Amino acid sequence: MNKLTKVGFSALCGSLAAISSANAGDLTVTGGVDMTWVSLSSDVSGNPIGMGSNLTFKGSGELDNGWTFDSTVAHLNGNAFSAAGIVLTMGGLGTLDIDQGDSSNGICAYDDKMPTAWEESWGAGLSTQVKLACGVGSSMNIQYATPTVLGTTIKLAYAPKTGAVDTADLTAGSGTVGSGRGYDAVININPSLGTEVLSGLNIYAGGHYTEKNVGNALEDLYSGVAGVTFDIGPISLGVGVAGEATGQESTATEVTAYKSNMFGISFNVNDDLSLSYSEYDSRKAGFVHSSGYTRPNDRKVSVESWQVAYTIGGASIRLAEVEGTNLGFSSGANKDATVISLGLAF
Repeated sequence: MNKLTKVGFSALCGSLAAISSANAGDLTVTGGVDMTWVSLSSDVSGNPIGMGSNLTFKGSGELDNGWTFDSTVAHLNGNAFSAAGIVLTMGGLGTLDIDQGDSSNGICAYDDKMPTAWEESWGAGLSTQVKLACGVGSSMNIQYATPTVLGTTIKLAYAPKTGAVDTADLTAGSGTVGSGRGYDAVININPSLGTEVLSGLNIYAGGHYTEKNVGNALEDLYSGVAGVTFDIGPISLGVGVAGEATGQESTATEVTAYKSNMFGISFNVNDDLSLSYSEYDSRKAGFVHSSGYTRPNDRKVSVESWQVAYTIGGASIRLAEVEGTNLGFSSGANKDATVISLGLAF
């Protein structure tokens, strides 16, 4: 990791040097590369070799009143802009987080909190199209988080226009046609109350609302997620549910509701080696017209994944075996994937 520090020039006069010192902050740069080999069953894989590279720049500083701030900018392959956020920590008043839509705020940060050795079951080599609860997290948004009191934190997120991402300063994003303002609320509870036996227990729940009735006949969109995770010694367990009422009603084939279930268990053999099993399934729970129920075979997507991860120094070796059923809600679209990954961090 390289660390760059902003300093004032000694040639400046005393007053200017004092201002430079007061505004001084730190800039850290971290990064890594990932190399993967993907093998797909019943499919033409083409070239199975993949590579990912990333750099993350993080700046931090402190205001005169003791508040601190952090700004993060991430770049992925080919120096492509990926994510950015600004966090203002206001002491006992909580935190403000302005995010450009990288899924780290609102209920999107809780879409799948199941323990895994490496990746989520649906994010390890297959294009599954499972239905995730994302809320305003995929749009330019601002989030307020309360201080943690008795193990409880509440987060409120707001997007003035859902669908708009990565909006530069002095500009405005147009957003998705037919979508209006979006609101998220999340509560996360660690009810340990100082007891060791409950220190690894976390309970979370969140809901989202988007104004969809904007210039068209769509109904408003509602979604939510809830789950429990529990760490006990080297074992981590998790179970969760999610759902969405889409507001669609214009044609008979549109889906009006989705329901999802998730589960995960991981085991840390030691500080370097971990194993996990996780699963996620999404089901079309309703259609605009009852004729949608005549297609039972394409209504549910299921994904299961066994994973192993081993870390030595700055290198990580990961293996994932993934099984998918009815991928993309297409009957008979069943695929398996084997993914081998080598990650190097610097």
